Amino acid sequence: MGIATAIGAAVVSGAVGAGKAHKEMRRARSAKNEAKFQMETARQNRQDIINPYAGVTDLSGLATDLSSQITNPFNNMQVSTAAAEMQAEQSDMALANTLDTLEATGASAGGATALAMAALKSKKDVALSLEQQEAKNAELKAQGEQAAQQQRVAARTRFEESQIREKGRAEELEAQGEIFEFQAQEARTNADINMYQSMYQGFAAQQNQASLARANAWGNVASSIGNIATAAVGP
Repeated sequence: MGIATAIGAAVVSGAVGAGKAHKEMRRARSAKNEAKFQMETARQNRQDIINPYAGVTDLSGLATDLSSQITNPFNNMQVSTAAAEMQAEQSDMALANTLDTLEATGASAGGATALAMAALKSKKDVALSLEQQEAKNAELKAQGEQAAQQQRVAARTRFEESQIREKGRAEELEAQGEIFEFQAQEARTNADINMYQSMYQGFAAQQNQASLARANAWGNVASSIGNIATAAVGP
């Protein structure tokens, strides 16, 4: 093989290798730039940081002070005087009747007194019984009203506590839902960024390797020509 032919073959072989390396370098560079673009786009489009509890409201306004509804049902109890007045009137009537009987029959003073005392005792017992019944009825009525008031206040308290608790629970769940959505989106975006970054680094390494392979191809051409020239000159 002549020197020119050998040199030509070396140059062709080197050019083919350099061309392949150059083509691979351009492909890797293009892919690297695309990965960088996607990575920067993902970073710029990241969601804004939010405060999921920003919409939480103060629930204390739902509570109501129910102390004003509690009253003393015994405060306005009155002493019944009707029974006492009836007793006095009937005692007077009994005494008057006794005197009339004494005058009409000519009975002794002792008999009249005994009759008057018996009538007085009978009326007194009736008056006392009526007074005790009225007092007992008033007491039972007051106790019933007191129990009813306590039950109404307790029921109202349970209702308001339930409202506050359920509204607070709904707001807490809503905030937790926003946190979940934010974290899920953030994780997905970070995964995309990491993927594009890894692709960028990989393609950059391929570009460097292709560039080095191209340089080596032309370096081999020069080395081959040098070797051919040395061999042609001889020792």
